[in-house]
Order: sequence, then structure tokens, then C-alpha cells
Amino acid sequence: MSLAVIGAGFGRTGTDSMRAALEQLGFGPCHHMRDLLHHPEQEDLWRSIAGGSRPGWDRVFEGYNAAVDWPSCYYWRELAEHYPDAKIVLTVRSAESWYASMEQTIIPFMKTVDPESVGPVVVGNLTFGGRLDDRAHAMAVYEKNIADVQAAFSEDRLLTYHLGDGWDPLCRFLDKPVPAEEYPRLNAAGQAFEALSKSGGD
Repeated sequence: MSLAVIGAGFGRTGTDSMRAALEQLGFGPCHHMRDLLHHPEQEDLWRSIAGGSRPGWDRVFEGYNAAVDWPSCYYWRELAEHYPDAKIVLTVRSAESWYASMEQTIIPFMKTVDPESVGPVVVGNLTFGGRLDDRAHAMAVYEKNIADVQAAFSEDRLLTYHLGDGWDPLCRFLDKPVPAEEYPRLNAAGQAFEALSKSGGD
């Protein structure tokens, strides 16, 4: 099994809902930051990746058919090259609403965990250069990532998926029938971060 779908959008752009949607469409299991909590070997692999080593993407994603959210979205360039047949899904929302969501979820959560764990290193340091609390800087990084992804791929390989778009554009892009069920809407209020904080994981 290799990755068929790579999510290039930052966390808090509907990535958990996209994970559930992709799995419902048959592209599961889908890798997500939550996997690092439930699978200690994933935490170990990603800590080594964040430190600069490359244990091999096929090993990292063994058993997965898709990946969204951090930490994988930070490495979209490498993943797109390693899996040349994979489709790229860029989840987006307005920069203002994205940062407001970050302020309520990821930013405070990362202050409660081991600073050497994957979240603070990949998100806080590698993605935002240690300036995640700087709203203007973080929003500029967010918007640059969108522009970089859109410039890197042709329309036949990339879908820019706006929060709230529902099933239609995703199913057209992946050539799948539209499910009868409504598009998933998960973690809208950051419930996953509350659970992670209680468990002590990242």
C-alpha cells in the first residue's frame, strides 16, 4: 500500500473531517496527528523525522492509504515526489478564521506538552519558526503555504478544498460516487485537543 492522497493543508482547515471523508471514500486508513498518540512507534518515527533523519516514507506510512494534517502536511513536497501518483488535497479557509481556530486549540495545547515532541517541533518551530504566537507572521506562513502548493501542481493533481465545500468537489476529483450520508464534520470546537490534554499526549 502507498499513499493515494496527500493532504497539504495545515491543521485547523477541516483536516479531521477530511480524514473521515477520505476513509469513507475508501482511502483509509488515513494518517493524522492523532495517530501519534495512539501508536507510540509513530511518535518515535516522526520525532526522528523532525530531527532531520529519514527512516523511509514507505515505512512511516506502512498500512496507510492517505495522510492529512500535521506532521505530514509540512513534508508535502517530499511526499508528492515520493508518491508521484498520489493526488494532492489542499484544505483551506480564510487566514483570519484559521488563526482564530488555532488560538483556541493548537496554540494553547502545545504549551502543555513536551517541547521536544512532534507538535511543538514540526508545527511550532519548523512550520512557523517559533513565532506561532505572532498572528501576522503565522497568517503569512499559512497563506504562503497555500500559494506554494497551488503553484507546484497542475489542476489534474491538486484539489483546493474550501472548508464547507461538502462531498461534490472531493468526489469529482477522486472519481468516487457521492455518499448518501452528509459530509463529516469533526473536531469543529477542538474536542480532540481537550482529549489529548487530559491524556498527556501530543
